[in-house]
Amino acid sequence: MQIEKLLETHSQQHLLRYLEGWNQTERKTFERQLLSIDWSVLDSLQVSEPDPTGEVNPIEGLSLRQIETQKQTYIETGKAAVKDGKVAAVLLAGGQGTRLGTSSPKGTYNIGVTRPLYIFEQLIANLKKVCAQCRANVPLLIMTSEKNDGETRAFFEEHDYFGYPKDYVRFFVQEMAPCVDAAGKLLVEGRGKLATSPNGNGGWYQSLQKAGLLEEKLLANTEWFNVFAVDNVLQRIADPAFVGATILSGKKCGAKFVRKTRPEEKVGVLCLKDGLPGVIEYYELSEELANLKNSAGELIYSYGVTLNYLFHAQTLAKIAAQKIPVHTAKKKIPYLTEEGKSVEPQEANGYKFETLILDLVRLMGSCLPYEVVREKEFAPVKNKTGIDSVETARELLTKNGIVL
Repeated sequence: MQIEKLLETHSQQHLLRYLEGWNQTERKTFERQLLSIDWSVLDSLQVSEPDPTGEVNPIEGLSLRQIETQKQTYIETGKAAVKDGKVAAVLLAGGQGTRLGTSSPKGTYNIGVTRPLYIFEQLIANLKKVCAQCRANVPLLIMTSEKNDGETRAFFEEHDYFGYPKDYVRFFVQEMAPCVDAAGKLLVEGRGKLATSPNGNGGWYQSLQKAGLLEEKLLANTEWFNVFAVDNVLQRIADPAFVGATILSGKKCGAKFVRKTRPEEKVGVLCLKDGLPGVIEYYELSEELANLKNSAGELIYSYGVTLNYLFHAQTLAKIAAQKIPVHTAKKKIPYLTEEGKSVEPQEANGYKFETLILDLVRLMGSCLPYEVVREKEFAPVKNKTGIDSVETARELLTKNGIVL
């Protein structure tokens, strides 16, 4: 009766017809999913998308030259914060290595040549360097997905956490969001299972909360979360200079960036959007703004984000209670008909819902763009060959003295 009333409230009574043909175990599993849904995300279908850009202006950030003049001060401030347990690292690792030709977690991909060197292994090595510099271990929180959680945990166990202290590592699973058809009706993936998809990289904090990790003693002193993506194998994590510069700036957020090499480069750009910090995706940036230059002939909108952010913990806790924008994306979503037939659509047939970390940057209210040297800190592994690939990452790792 509770399920029937719930479905009626949200105009999803069509799901009752599925329940009729399922066994008790399938029904119970399905009901648990229904009871855990955040129904408010479905409201996003009725809300028109806001202007993706609004009024755009340059944002003031720290250039390499400016950082160099204060670097020692930044480093000492950051080292003290790391040593006092004020910085935790959050690794976004929920994806599979599909574009690399594997169905395994992306972090398990071997980028070595003469020896095995996994993406996870290289990221841990980068973090261990900072730990040695600060003489302290950094809590490492690894966000997985429903699809790769078990395999990711097993991989770390198998490789003894690549020498990182196990007591400082926690895994948590990214929250899932339901998928709907064009009419806003929930789709069913299989017997006893709703069609769902990960709730986007902006959902990491919500997922961390729901996993109960914020109450753990390990994070008792945490004032900053350094959030980073799995695919950039050269990035510095919990970087003392970056941490120190962000703390001393008084800003609630920090964002590492690389200077764009050309106007058409496919990276999001840090800027001010309607007076608040934000990121314009490369496909949203007009040709005019992309090519705009200052008197020195430099691109004005040149702060390319690397998905390495610092977020102030107290401010995050406040905005988490607010409604983080939910974006809809029209996609091809496999589903089960009421007659029990599995369908693999050839065209987009429904919507997925996701939150974006770019919106968190905006909600923080202030942000310090912090420039890093591209060749030393930006080696994304997105493709097997070509631009931002295993090949280009290997070249950059070799240039940085890492034996492959």
